[in-house]
Amino acid sequence: MTAALSALVFAALPAQADVLDDIKARGTLRVAVKADYKPYGYRDTSGAIIGIEPDLAQDVADKLGVSIEFVPVVSSNRMQFLQQGKVDLLIATMTDKPDRRKVVSIVDPNYYSSGTNIMTPKSFGFTEWEDLRGKPVCGIQGAFYNKKTGRDFGATIVAFKGTAEVYAALKAGNCVAFVYDDSSHVATLEQAEWADYEMPLPTIDDAPWGLAVALGETRFHELMSEMIIGWHKSGRILELETEWGVANTPFAMDMNAKYK
Repeated sequence: MTAALSALVFAALPAQADVLDDIKARGTLRVAVKADYKPYGYRDTSGAIIGIEPDLAQDVADKLGVSIEFVPVVSSNRMQFLQQGKVDLLIATMTDKPDRRKVVSIVDPNYYSSGTNIMTPKSFGFTEWEDLRGKPVCGIQGAFYNKKTGRDFGATIVAFKGTAEVYAALKAGNCVAFVYDDSSHVATLEQAEWADYEMPLPTIDDAPWGLAVALGETRFHELMSEMIIGWHKSGRILELETEWGVANTPFAMDMNAKYK
């Protein structure tokens, strides 16, 4: 085939649709969010999913001029849902890790950050991570810090699918602690039912969270990058933290200062 003929053939081909076209044609943005991670994504008394990340997702739907559908996910299936086309966008408390960037398209800059800590009954008196050695510690399936807590600190990880099961196990005494994001523990410990629990250890592995689109979705990736910069520049993240009862985090304050 000559270069001229090749050019004519490719010029005649229709432009390949991408996910933004699909979203607009459908009239709905499907977003993977947590439904058990207060206040970042959880169900209210009516069963509706609300929180900081659903609010950010709503911003995206508003930008695109479409309605929104929240698809509840857990750590072990959130990337698969995006890969399988069950959702268009993932905003689900996902730590940004190099191996995850090979599976989904994590957008820069990061929109949030948290570290790893434990929630445990005050009666245990834990003061350092080594105190967990040889003890059963609850975790969430698919969370990266389970392996580290077991390998580096000798804990026996008892993994559950969601936080509801973990909290039940913790109250039943099946675990001495729950290893999870410190941001979630802070919010949980503000509730009266957890008055006898604490987050006593130094936070480790502070790491940014990444929202993601499917690999190859360049236009949507670029749009989300612009939106994240806008959130940081306008103070939107700080505003949502305050609205949902979270003390403004150093990450959110630093990013606001960087972009405003």
